[in-house]
Amino acid sequence: MPVRLDKVPAQAVRPTRPRVWLWAGLLPVFLLVGAGLAWLSSPLPLDQQSVDFWALTLGVPLSSWCVLGFGRALLYIGQQSAADGWDEARENDVFRKTRQGRRTQQLLGASLYTPLREPGANAAAQLDTLLSGAVALKTRPVGEGAPSLRHSLFPGDRENPEHLLLEVLKEVLGDLAPTLAQLPDSKPLALSLEIESGLPEGVLRRVWREAWRLSGIRQATTPVEGSGLAAVDHWLDQRIDDQALLLVVAVQFAPEQPEDTAEVAVGLVFGNRLTQSTLAPIAYLHRPEQERASTDAALLYAAQQALAWVPLPAHSIEQVWRVGIHAQRHAALSAVSAEVSLPARPNPKCCSLDDLLGHPGQAAPWVAIVAAAQTIERGAGPQFIFSGGTVADGLWSTVLMPVSSPSK
Repeated sequence: MPVRLDKVPAQAVRPTRPRVWLWAGLLPVFLLVGAGLAWLSSPLPLDQQSVDFWALTLGVPLSSWCVLGFGRALLYIGQQSAADGWDEARENDVFRKTRQGRRTQQLLGASLYTPLREPGANAAAQLDTLLSGAVALKTRPVGEGAPSLRHSLFPGDRENPEHLLLEVLKEVLGDLAPTLAQLPDSKPLALSLEIESGLPEGVLRRVWREAWRLSGIRQATTPVEGSGLAAVDHWLDQRIDDQALLLVVAVQFAPEQPEDTAEVAVGLVFGNRLTQSTLAPIAYLHRPEQERASTDAALLYAAQQALAWVPLPAHSIEQVWRVGIHAQRHAALSAVSAEVSLPARPNPKCCSLDDLLGHPGQAAPWVAIVAAAQTIERGAGPQFIFSGGTVADGLWSTVLMPVSSPSK
């Protein structure tokens, strides 16, 4: 379950303190009422009454006033103690949830292939191209007699898509293999495999098995629950002390609806800070925060909470990445960015990957995370990511921090 600080119950309602002036005023009233009742019920004049009569006439009201005052004081003390207990439990709950919310994952390895990465080019050249604002989106025909569509494709032989996909997956896994080679064969790997393609499922499975075999990675894998950033959120809650590493491989290739899409392939290796000390991390991925509704207010809360998990003021963010954002949310994104003082429009400090590459589908958040991590490797500071998927999914806000950050 996501950590929701906005769902923590409010502080206890404090009881009203006893009013001294009210109780001081009640004492003569009690005495007068007691004396009046005694005078009305006695056949003798007041100047003939005995000492016992006066002791009873004044003592009973005084005793009643004392009993009621003592009861009121006990009630106040009890209510105050109950409120103190509630507030203490609430404070402990907020502290526990805040610690849970501020958990992070180590990013240990990353690989990114987009249509901007020419064959034989390294990751640095691809990042330079991205940061320069080069556009990979092109209008091209998708088939004989079919209308032209605007999208971006991997360079290579389109006549044999199975072979092209295999080559891309081999490159991604090949980038991650040296990182995993530093770990023992027995190190468990939890695999999140997210391949989105118009190719038949049987073909995708066959290509993946062949790419994995050729990668030389020795560790065995088990499937992970969930996908996308929701899997990271779940991992931080349920498996933060796990010995396993989280391996994410996300691909969009030859999508069924290619208009305004991008072919991408991404690989990432995450480790738990509590259990992994063999590999030096590239960066720290903080808990992602998803908006709970498609509204400006929900997106603003998610962005503010993502920054609060670090904790980090928005003006410390050096680069903002946008990816997987549908056009109808652009206005809301700009308004929220301005509200939290993040760079709002595409500029050297705000990179819209959708404008450069096209929509990467389910791989959207991973594309931005790898690009942000590679930027951090160059010495950059904190990175902020707005990412989405389908319109109904809701946007995610995520912070990626350098290892040497003072907050760490």
